[in-house]
Amino acid sequence: MGLAVAYHLAERGQKDVLVVERSYLCAGASGRNGGGVRAHWSSEKNVRIMQESLERISHFSRRFGIHVWFRRGGYLFLARSETKAEALAQSVAVQRGCGMATELVSAAEATRIVPELDTTGVRAASWSPDDAVVFPWPFVWGYAQAAQKLGVEVRTHTEVVSLDREAGRVVGAVLRDATTGEESRVRCDTLVCAAGAWSKQLATMAGVDLPTHPHRHEICSSEPLKPWLGPLVADLETGLYFSQSTRGEIVGGLGNEFVPAGFDQGSSYSFLARYARALTQTCPRLAPVRILRQWAGFYDLTEDANPIVGFTDEAPGMYFLAGFMGHGFMMAPAVGDKAAAEILSGDTPEEFKTWNLQRFRDGNLLTESMIIG
Repeated sequence: MGLAVAYHLAERGQKDVLVVERSYLCAGASGRNGGGVRAHWSSEKNVRIMQESLERISHFSRRFGIHVWFRRGGYLFLARSETKAEALAQSVAVQRGCGMATELVSAAEATRIVPELDTTGVRAASWSPDDAVVFPWPFVWGYAQAAQKLGVEVRTHTEVVSLDREAGRVVGAVLRDATTGEESRVRCDTLVCAAGAWSKQLATMAGVDLPTHPHRHEICSSEPLKPWLGPLVADLETGLYFSQSTRGEIVGGLGNEFVPAGFDQGSSYSFLARYARALTQTCPRLAPVRILRQWAGFYDLTEDANPIVGFTDEAPGMYFLAGFMGHGFMMAPAVGDKAAAEILSGDTPEEFKTWNLQRFRDGNLLTESMIIG
């Protein structure tokens, strides 16, 4: 998200843009996700933003000159309870109203899309053929390289130690080089907070209590198989999702609301057991497949499953891009462009007006039901 904003700021002619990353590029959630990109959402705003993002992502390799292994295999959502089936039907209506080709299908129809599925207990499914999967790393690198070509400075292994404020306004930051330990001070007109699950810590430096919290999400990858799986399959009940990469691996994860709080990015045997059980129940042919790699990253959660975007009176000079619920990666192309426009003009895009921080103070919470994991 931060690199996308930096690129679009520079594209609009803005000089002196600095991106600060406390580790290496792809160390955070953008380098640890499954690469899914979808317009399969329940709110019109999210659908339309992702329609724009998907269009941009489909041309990303040509525009930025880097291969991101874009594969348009679609998304297939499964619902097992009546409640989830009703929510699925409502989301399909929203998507079709936005011009998507999404269909509400039966369990039998779902097996025609993916014959290997065991749909026992599945009440309904939704099929969106235009959704896709990309390889996250070159996607991040592509934005970084393109931004640097336009004059953006990207400092890795550099940590924000504190923020400078004058009359309540954020005017700069103290940075520490992780290699040398040396500290330096930078001044800024606008500081963009796009630190994912660590955004709350950065906001605290500016005196803002950001209503977000990190949630560890584990994921894994199998040995490569001969290509056979078209869509990304997701189960709204269990939070299971899995797809097949262009290299043949089955990449997937599983929701778990009971993970410990904090910033532990370690992996667990319990995840593997739960994932294996859910995966083989849904797709029995994957029972003998070997898992080769396992890792974890953080969702940046909000109470209403919608992000926090824009300026706030609580910390003038600070612009927030936080709380994207693990989906900031896929929304970055559209959101980054619109955020850059707002930062330079001061005009809030219509899409961002309800994503403000103030809604949590006023109790005007939003809704979004199509969250995986």
